[in-house]
Amino acid sequence: MEDMKNGKRSSFSGKLGYVLAAAGASVGLGNIWRFPYLAAKYGGGIFLIIYIVLALTFGYTMIVAETAIGRMTRKSPVGAFKSFGKKKWLSFGGWINAVIPVLIVPYYSVIGGWVIKYLVEYFRGNAKLLAEDGYFTDFISNGVSTELCFMAFCAFTLIIIFAGVQNGIERVSKIMMPILIVLSVIIAVYSVTRPGALAGVKYFLVPNVKNFSWMTVVSAMGQMFYSLSIAMGILITFGSYMKKDTAIEDSTRNVEVFDTGIAIMAGLMIIPAVFAFSGGDPDTLQAGPSLMFITIPKVFQNMGFGTVIGIVFFMLVLFAAVTSSIALTESAVSTFEDELGWGRKKATVLVGVIMLALGSLSSLGYGPLAGIKIIGMQFLDLFDFLTNSVMMPIAALLTSLFVSRVVGIDKIEEEIIHGESAFRRKKVFVVMIKYLCPVFAIIILLSSVANALGWIKM
Repeated sequence: MEDMKNGKRSSFSGKLGYVLAAAGASVGLGNIWRFPYLAAKYGGGIFLIIYIVLALTFGYTMIVAETAIGRMTRKSPVGAFKSFGKKKWLSFGGWINAVIPVLIVPYYSVIGGWVIKYLVEYFRGNAKLLAEDGYFTDFISNGVSTELCFMAFCAFTLIIIFAGVQNGIERVSKIMMPILIVLSVIIAVYSVTRPGALAGVKYFLVPNVKNFSWMTVVSAMGQMFYSLSIAMGILITFGSYMKKDTAIEDSTRNVEVFDTGIAIMAGLMIIPAVFAFSGGDPDTLQAGPSLMFITIPKVFQNMGFGTVIGIVFFMLVLFAAVTSSIALTESAVSTFEDELGWGRKKATVLVGVIMLALGSLSSLGYGPLAGIKIIGMQFLDLFDFLTNSVMMPIAALLTSLFVSRVVGIDKIEEEIIHGESAFRRKKVFVVMIKYLCPVFAIIILLSSVANALGWIKM
């Protein structure tokens, strides 16, 4: 394995290693926890079609741009942006990309801890207990329990990061991603074959214009950032580990297909099951973030085989959460390695300390620290809002301007042609990066902030 110590940068072994790691970064709680509740809330099929169109245009463009920048510079976000000049906005663009994972991974690990708790309880045969009203609220308000689960999740992630790119990230992704696909197919098949579930399949897969609203578009845009891991420095970092003969466009297509496929599968796991359980009750569909932790245990309990399906489902969610937390943590570790000149171990320890400090605020935010709210939000909601709704759109805007005005399309094309014969979707890339990506980013930013301030209702 190539190593920082002998002056070389770590790298993936080849295309498969990169694709599985990048797909692992993309396929996480964003797909399995976030995507189904947003799809259920914002119109089902119409949300899905808008999301797919955005993923194939905006998402494709940002993945290609970030990966190419990373491979071209062989640096994490801060160094990559600085490679093209010393202007302040370039430095800011690099740092905002680098800081986002540092802020996301602590609260992400808290939700990962919740998943561990549910998985353990299913293994203990407590499916009925998990389905009871008030269980989730009681759990997250218990500071000791949430903190222990959060720390267990952090430890698992940091051990993998400690092992390095090929021995840790790539090896775990190669094992976990195939298992994740198999588990998701099993649960989706079980879910859609329940009595009454076909109405849920129709709601999720067939677009209905009556369900369309402006917030359907804004929510699909916001979900795309989270789901495809764009505008958070990860793909720049992973691009810097990519070998020159690996095809960027092919790899991007594989990541898109993988990510969107798992998101659709998650929708098929959860939405038809909710329909089968509730008969399509709008209040149940509007459950939002609590859909996976409150509604789904009730659904499993009601459907029979509650314990077995609960174990399989939460194991799937845990695998997805771990692959994404690895990517987020690796991006942060890489930045500290590059900018401070530190070794992997020292950088991993620093990220671990930050994870524990910020994550504990989110972990205890519904319990001992419940009385502390900032702009009406608990710590976990605040970190989610700041990263997903404010910082990521700004990062996407600056990355678009960086690629179109500073790096130049020609250099991106040159980087892409290293691994393939032609830049096949160049026209889409040029239109998106020059005009539409910046516009979309500004729309998401303004809409999200207006919603948070109560000017519009999402």
